[in-house]
Amino acid sequence: MEFLEEADELYTLQEIDTALDVMALSICEEYRHKNPLVIGVMNGAVVTLGHLLPKFSFLLEVDYCHASRYGKSTSGGEIDWLAYPNKPLKNRHVLLVDDIFDEGVTLKYIAEFCHTQGASSVKTAVLLDKKHQRKVEHFIVDYAALSVEDRYVFGFGLDYKGHYRNAPGVYAVPETLLS
Repeated sequence: MEFLEEADELYTLQEIDTALDVMALSICEEYRHKNPLVIGVMNGAVVTLGHLLPKFSFLLEVDYCHASRYGKSTSGGEIDWLAYPNKPLKNRHVLLVDDIFDEGVTLKYIAEFCHTQGASSVKTAVLLDKKHQRKVEHFIVDYAALSVEDRYVFGFGLDYKGHYRNAPGVYAVPETLLS
């Protein structure tokens, strides 16, 4: 993966794992007696969720959903539901797991959907919280393992034009490739 050599490594696998350990402790404290439904937001959450699940020391069920604004583009459009959660949400404590909290449009939309389906509570956990001023109003994530500056990032589940989700860490796309 020659592209990786040009990219800026922001977080190593070890740094990510350590941050996920810390985040998982807080989540365990919250959910230890609630039997939550943990929903991974595909496709980006697959790696984060896979690393988080063994760290959870409470009874839970797992599901997924797939709603996206991006496709293979690098900028967002309308939200498109590709897969709704399979399990009933009514009277369930829901934990949504996603790769990144960027603008928050998709995650807020999914959280609102869970509420309309009768979820008792809905909380969110992300690997990365991107620092900028373009976030949706009246919505914040409950748990974030790490933060990143306002750069296009990939790896550990995040893609760059449909590729590099398997990159072993979090990287920033070189500015020269974005212009």
